[in-house]
Amino acid sequence: MKTILLIEDDVSFCKLLEKFLIKNGYEIATAFSADEARNKIKTTRYDLIITDLRLPDTDGIALMSEIKMQFADIPVILMTGYSEVSTAVKAMKNGAADYLSKPFNPDEVLLVIANVFQESKKEIPSKAILKPKKKSNTPAAEFVKGISKASLQLAEYIELVGPTAMSVLITGESGTGKEVIAKNIHQISSRNADNFIAVDCGSIPKELAASEFFGHVKGSFTGANNDKIGFFEAANNGTLFLDEIGNLSYENQIQLLRALQERKIKPVGSNKEIAVDIRIISATNEDLREAVKKGDFREDLYHRINEFSIHSPSLVEREADLIMFADFFLEKANEELNKQVIGFSSEVSAIFQKYKWPGNLRELKNCVKRATLLTKGDFIEKTSLPLEFFLDQNNASLDLSLSKSEKDTILDALDQTDNNKSEAAKLLQITRKTLYNKLKRYEID
Repeated sequence: MKTILLIEDDVSFCKLLEKFLIKNGYEIATAFSADEARNKIKTTRYDLIITDLRLPDTDGIALMSEIKMQFADIPVILMTGYSEVSTAVKAMKNGAADYLSKPFNPDEVLLVIANVFQESKKEIPSKAILKPKKKSNTPAAEFVKGISKASLQLAEYIELVGPTAMSVLITGESGTGKEVIAKNIHQISSRNADNFIAVDCGSIPKELAASEFFGHVKGSFTGANNDKIGFFEAANNGTLFLDEIGNLSYENQIQLLRALQERKIKPVGSNKEIAVDIRIISATNEDLREAVKKGDFREDLYHRINEFSIHSPSLVEREADLIMFADFFLEKANEELNKQVIGFSSEVSAIFQKYKWPGNLRELKNCVKRATLLTKGDFIEKTSLPLEFFLDQNNASLDLSLSKSEKDTILDALDQTDNNKSEAAKLLQITRKTLYNKLKRYEID
């Protein structure tokens, strides 16, 4: 059994997390301060240490550095309630195995811990590296090029705008993968050897926005105990992704516009201007044009961030890609959960096709991961799906006899393509891997 030392001064939260991790098979020790943690580390050997960033007697990064000097092989995960990019960068540079931003969901905690143990076992460097040593023109692995009309147009737009210096506005419903699109634009740009910094504009209090975007110097305001690098400086020479930009206050919009126009920033409390060279990619699920008409969003800022717009299609618009995405998420879930689930039963495929997917790709990803975790056999069955798939979605009347005709459909496709499996997969509008899984399921040679 793996032993974990949990360092967290919020007693109730610490106890809650302790119970959750014990329930999931870990042996947990707790400490409510850095001093208490130091004493426990002297007498006990732990497989993993999880520490909060804000402790009453020190900060988590300093404590982590102490621990790594004594026990370089013990991985440390840093938790924080402050989504600070500079903190994340500093933590990774100082040896953090991974990083969790509060609030986080239980699945995320288990996944991060499992990944850290897996990485530690393989003795490979942490995957959280912001600056790759070499340029790569290969699109990010998370992007799936679908076969639907909407997906093909999306891929075309990304290929067109990626190599340019144009600012891009990505619109679309929540959960459609706008950040993934932004990352791919960055990956095929000339800036791909430098940082891609993602910022959730909706999570930044307007009073702290200037500090978050432009940084601050020590002593510039109460609580500014150290110099801090802002998002703009962290993204210098790279790409700054402003997610849900419509949530910025009008005052913050003015500050952002001035920085984009002048290409210079001034940290809070500093008299020194810093030149920055960044590309801006923004995203929103709101109608910014309507917000401009209402006076909620500055028109000059809208035009500044919208030199080229891309629509991120919903899963309903990408209906032909559904099983392709499901297969992709299954492959990722197998890797993350150390499972070997082959595919989806015909019943589940039918349910997926009928479901409306209000949460889009995010919902599909979460659904597949959950089902993969619950699946004990080779194929995901409908018993592994959450209840909402059977409520108010017209799923009660689904024809679940698809498996009776699916084998014949596959045989017919193979016959039409002279047994060319790649062409048969295209004809069936599934991936080749899915076809091979089905061939195995139906014992087709």
